[in-house]
Amino acid sequence: MTRPKTILTALAATSFATLLTLGGFVNAIASTQQVELTHVHGLAYSADGKQLLIPSHHGIAAYADGQWSKMPGPAHDYMGFSATHNALYSSGHPAVGSKLVNPFGLIKSTDAGKIWQQLGLAGESDFHTLATSYETNAVYVLNYQANTRMPKPGLYTTKTDGVMWTQAAANGLKSKVNALAAHPSDASIVAVGAADGLYLSRDAGNNFAPLGGSTQVLAQWFDLDGEHLWVSSYANSPVLSRLSLKEGGADEKIELPVLSEDAVAFIAQNPVRHEEFAIATFKRNTYTTQDRGATWVQIAKDGMTLDK
Repeated sequence: MTRPKTILTALAATSFATLLTLGGFVNAIASTQQVELTHVHGLAYSADGKQLLIPSHHGIAAYADGQWSKMPGPAHDYMGFSATHNALYSSGHPAVGSKLVNPFGLIKSTDAGKIWQQLGLAGESDFHTLATSYETNAVYVLNYQANTRMPKPGLYTTKTDGVMWTQAAANGLKSKVNALAAHPSDASIVAVGAADGLYLSRDAGNNFAPLGGSTQVLAQWFDLDGEHLWVSSYANSPVLSRLSLKEGGADEKIELPVLSEDAVAFIAQNPVRHEEFAIATFKRNTYTTQDRGATWVQIAKDGMTLDK
């Protein structure tokens, strides 16, 4: 009577081992599946400096230790994605099956994008142009249509996670705004990249003064040292510069990798290793540097991610 039981036990053990093997095989396939950047809607490092985050149409892609993966959390269509020392801010549209209202208005996550809180203007606004002050959590947005908290289009800022918004006069701006950047520690300093050059305001966007020439500026990033501004411009060819905000300070041109009919759309800096930067281009090419742009490594080409 014990023989059938022994056979069943052996079969059960074999089936369990087979399931483990198949499960491992499936996991191996999932782990090696290539992550594609269908669009690039922002660029940021995680607060611990271990991951480079790229929001796209279908969630957030993460690059860490030479490998790409999809971040846990909903596969929202994130727009205006920006990071601070303790949170991620964004706008955009919810994933299929999400209970969040479309469009998002302003949203915030404090757990690396797993859960998002809608801070206001849900169902009213989608902010494609958004910037955050890294240490203060002040948020700047470019609003194109009046809503319940913004009586008319323009540049707005909030220091209260969207509870109260203040419109900036934006005196001095005369052409199309391409990008915003907020100073990491002084929330009253904001930079605008425009079709006719770079502008800087020291009074929360009320008054802007040109900074440099009249070449079209596509992206800019305040160095976390608070003393430099990284600027992507384009005039027949792409240019990346590191400008000094100190009077009499020296500006520096950063040598870019070869970009064919392309330009830098986003710039990010590692908050733990300040020598490390990342850039993403309009053609969905992504590069990182460990030495402030002296050398670059490509980690995505035409939207297809590249593992080491």
